Amino acid sequence: MSKVSLVMTILGEDRAGLIESLADVVKRNGGNWLESRMAHLAGQFAGILRVEVEPENAALLTDALRALESQGLQLIVHSEATPEEASEAHQGVIYLELVGQDRPGIVSEISRVLATHGVNVEDLSTEQISAANSGQKLFKATVKLQLPSAAAGARLRAELEKIAADLMVDLNIHQGGS
Repeated sequence: MSKVSLVMTILGEDRAGLIESLADVVKRNGGNWLESRMAHLAGQFAGILRVEVEPENAALLTDALRALESQGLQLIVHSEATPEEASEAHQGVIYLELVGQDRPGIVSEISRVLATHGVNVEDLSTEQISAANSGQKLFKATVKLQLPSAAAGARLRAELEKIAADLMVDLNIHQGGS
């Protein structure tokens, strides 16, 4: 029988030992911590986590994780049978890196183009950084994209490069690991 995949979001006031508490609960209840994205944002801990567990332990692990809510965490847990993993070497996977002067609308403009081309955003990481020389605020995004077909890449690249010029941002698009 296949394992169960638990995907959860976690939000709460950031504090030392928070990840250790999560990891301990997962380990004690037979879970395997597979992947996560976690960050400190404005004094809050925000994370997403995927754990794999035997079906007979899924309810126990979910209940144990929910018990962490008494420590001020908010959790949403979604469970399903573990999907077959897609090949990372798929020709339709590309990476986009963008850096430019921060202003409202950058994510909106780029995501509109991606949606128009049927592109799925698999991973998105954004941050505000300071320019080395001027200290000016810059917006930086790193994105992993799944194209609907390898042929869609050329048309998408052309449209993204046009938008990058309009937004006055530097854009790098490449295949392979980020």
